[in-house]
Amino acid sequence: MDKILLSHGGGGKKTQALLKEVFLQSFGAGELSKLDDGAIFDSYVISTDSYVVNPLFFPGGDIGKLAASGSINDVVSMGAEPLYMSAGFIIEEGFPVSDLKRIVKSLADTIKSIGVELITGDTKVVEKGKCDGVYINTTGIGRIVKELSVERIRPGNLVVINGNIAEHGLSILLARNEYGISSGIKSDCMELWTLIRPALELDIRFMRDATRGGLAAVLNEVVSSDWGIELYQDKIPISEEVKGMCEMLGLDPLTVANEGKMVIFVSEDDVEKLIEILRKHPGGKDAEVIGRVVDDVKGRVVEKTVVGTRRIVDMPVGEGLPRIC
Repeated sequence: MDKILLSHGGGGKKTQALLKEVFLQSFGAGELSKLDDGAIFDSYVISTDSYVVNPLFFPGGDIGKLAASGSINDVVSMGAEPLYMSAGFIIEEGFPVSDLKRIVKSLADTIKSIGVELITGDTKVVEKGKCDGVYINTTGIGRIVKELSVERIRPGNLVVINGNIAEHGLSILLARNEYGISSGIKSDCMELWTLIRPALELDIRFMRDATRGGLAAVLNEVVSSDWGIELYQDKIPISEEVKGMCEMLGLDPLTVANEGKMVIFVSEDDVEKLIEILRKHPGGKDAEVIGRVVDDVKGRVVEKTVVGTRRIVDMPVGEGLPRIC
């Protein structure tokens, strides 16, 4: 690795290589080496993320809502109740104050809606042309209410997702007007605490929000040498409009980013209760069981097609959609 490429930020194989060859070499073992959505300290979770989405405003959200939801969801995926947040803004000289106010209000509305408090922050202004409008870093802190870990996943557990995939990545791509295509696709950007909170009393083993790299990336990140994951092609929720757009643009919807989808590993005994709880929430009305943890394809994610064959679902390699978050 001689130079950083856009694909190093795509959440796939090159992102994993960057983390291992640069950051883990310097910071070594410990909590960071788990490469989880956050870190556990005492009875709390902390998670940090940066947002460079282009465009800043898109159907279904903006960079403010995205930054708030992203850190909230990372905390939630660790089994914690979000409590506090910090925010850092890097702002380009000449950026309209009206747009900045709109972004800040969006972030504030999102965290206030679930009782999260912004307790510290920072602003920096750089010369015109040195930043694409505004970049945001957020850090979320939450209190653990459910102990979750990859180590708790067992063959026979079921894989659930709370709704249609690939909407965020496509909404960003189309909002850039690079293809001259009009569409009604909106980002699924939303906080997931209100969706997940009532389900935490169930036998949930592990959760991860499927953002960069989509469903394919998140499942390949967690798959174990002791077991594999079989997806059911006909059960993965995807709207007809998204499916058609992906076919037209040559994209695999399994690798397209989401910003309001949680992948949940749950025991078979509690899966029906989980689906019932999720479908009561607007963000979970299309929840489905999309797969199962199996022991006959260890270390692999495969998809059972509608004709009964299996295809390997690999970790994304390149960067099909840069700067989607």
